[in-house]
Amino acid sequence: MSDIARNLDQIRERIARAAESAGRRQEDIQLVAVSKTHPPETIREAIDAGQAVFGENRVQDALPKIDALPPETIWHFIGHLQSNKVRKALGQFALFHGVDNVDLARQMDRIAGELGFEARILLEVNVSGEESKFGFAPEALPAALEALIALPRLRIEGLMTMAPYAENPESARPHFARLRELRDALARTAGLPLAQLSMGMSGDFEQGIAEGATIVRVGSAIFGERPATPSN
Repeated sequence: MSDIARNLDQIRERIARAAESAGRRQEDIQLVAVSKTHPPETIREAIDAGQAVFGENRVQDALPKIDALPPETIWHFIGHLQSNKVRKALGQFALFHGVDNVDLARQMDRIAGELGFEARILLEVNVSGEESKFGFAPEALPAALEALIALPRLRIEGLMTMAPYAENPESARPHFARLRELRDALARTAGLPLAQLSMGMSGDFEQGIAEGATIVRVGSAIFGERPATPSN
């Protein structure tokens, strides 16, 4: 068994334990293996170990991998999507986790209409208020959602957030709880299910599951530390 296969087994076991502790079902939590910066050969090891869904954050890096790997592989876009990459990205990714402003959403909707696609999206929320992070401010989201609902080519499936880095993963729980509470309030007022909550990474995915995550994004705990990105 390869190291990646072993790591995946361990992550799945941890997801199962966290789900059981929260009174939830493991199958209701989707694992996205964050493959950014890793080559197709490494990703193929994870595919061979039964992993189906992978997360990339740079369109130009992801497209060659998508072409090189089996067509049934599922790709999520988990980074900040630049407006000049929208046309290339649509149709390649099953879900966009990080739609973080209304202008981007409108552009995605317009181009999706031109291409004949529908885009499944999550709205990124900057729950912690960190200036370094993208995302809607929680208090701005109700008005933004009202505008976004009118976009016919976007399917808004839920919310996403990143907790601030902390040595103690329990520090993430209040941020994840706030996202869940925000989702619940928006679902009631907007009449949308907003079923997906993407929250929790290698260091805090168990806390995400405890607070209701339906998607966790795990990279280094599967693939090891990311290789250094060469400078251009």
